[in-house]
Amino acid sequence: MVYLRSLFIISLILWPTSGRSDIYKYVDGEGVVHFSNVRYNGNYSLYMKETPAARGDRSGGRAPGYDGSGWMGEYVTRYCKAHDMSPALVHAIIKAESDGRRTAVSTKGAKGVMQLMPFTSRQMNVNDPFDPIENVEGGIKYLKELLETFDGNVTHAVAAYNAGPAAVRKYGGVPPYKETRLYVQRVLGLYRKYSSVE
Repeated sequence: MVYLRSLFIISLILWPTSGRSDIYKYVDGEGVVHFSNVRYNGNYSLYMKETPAARGDRSGGRAPGYDGSGWMGEYVTRYCKAHDMSPALVHAIIKAESDGRRTAVSTKGAKGVMQLMPFTSRQMNVNDPFDPIENVEGGIKYLKELLETFDGNVTHAVAAYNAGPAAVRKYGGVPPYKETRLYVQRVLGLYRKYSSVE
């Protein structure tokens, strides 16, 4: 119950904001870790300071921890575990999609660390795709939905994340698109790498 309450509190963080984008950390008496972009009281200590160049930058702004380190990696891991998902798989997708850049935009219009398309953001109730917490939560929910659609087949779910579920259904597996095949190969390689240190 405490664990879920902590996740709810974290999900309410509004980051990035127009002002401070530093991240503060607080571990309460029950061992639950809380993150915030506001230092509410003396219990919170500076955990990660965003460089001035990253603020308001819509082309870079790497969110540290796509590989499991830093506040972002810790949040991804906690949220995955709460939703019975593999943190290693999500970290692999974040690395392959955006290299952890929270303000990344693809030529097709996908946005944020997990590169959500506008219709996927709407479907997953992501209001600000450049907010790394909202983006990660939406991306994890979408990936979980794909895994359920393809009966837990990770390869098919990863291919669908890139090319869409309709293409995977049409070809009965990974579509014969060079981009998708390379993407699947990269994500699965990273997944194996990250799984070995989970």
